[in-house]
Amino acid sequence: MTDAPVISARKLDKFYGDFHALKGVSIDVERGERVVICGPSGSGKSTLIRCFNALEFHQGGKLFVAGNEVYEGAKNINLLRQHVGMVFQQFNLFPHLTVLENLTIGPQKVRGVSRAAAEATARKFLERVRIPDQADKYPRQLSGGQQQRVAIARSLCMETRIMLFDEPTSALDPEMISEVLEVMVELAQEGMTMVCVTHEMGFARKVADRMVFMDAGEIVEMADPETFFDHPRSERCRDFLDKILDH
Repeated sequence: MTDAPVISARKLDKFYGDFHALKGVSIDVERGERVVICGPSGSGKSTLIRCFNALEFHQGGKLFVAGNEVYEGAKNINLLRQHVGMVFQQFNLFPHLTVLENLTIGPQKVRGVSRAAAEATARKFLERVRIPDQADKYPRQLSGGQQQRVAIARSLCMETRIMLFDEPTSALDPEMISEVLEVMVELAQEGMTMVCVTHEMGFARKVADRMVFMDAGEIVEMADPETFFDHPRSERCRDFLDKILDH
């Protein structure tokens, strides 16, 4: 690829008080690439992708997203968030708004889109995530899997170029996980740039261009899925995969 990476992190350091959450992390994500990040709890996975969306700010190193440098106090943070969608574990929908209102509030308030245009886009993406009939319901009336698909549609309504997923299935009942993963697989196949923190290794094998294993705030291993799963280089990665693939 000749384009510059859409995400470029160089030696990122992040502290929470005395806790060193990210220790000199460097990674590039190319346009259209699907990167899956895994690792034990507390390894820095979620912190890293939250830095990509300026929900957290690094204290050392350099970070560029969509060609703009990201740092605390940067003037372009709101513009950045228009291009980088985030899907969280807990859906983060507004409970007092209908599904349609949840999808249209961002485009109207942030991007100045008319209500009619925002609603047309919202209905298109509700169709896209296969719940067009839920538009007038409130989040509490939906299953967890449906709520997470609404959250994905909400990001798509902002015309995002990069989608970040922070363990998007971890709060779901087992039977709801597949319906969310199916939507994510389709997005990946359509060429969406994706960075996904997940323990869903079947999904990772299917869609990832690159696997990243983190532990204790560092990237320990990066490889294509076949190499990563079949020939992990580090003892820490082998141990993690042995445990997670047994379940």
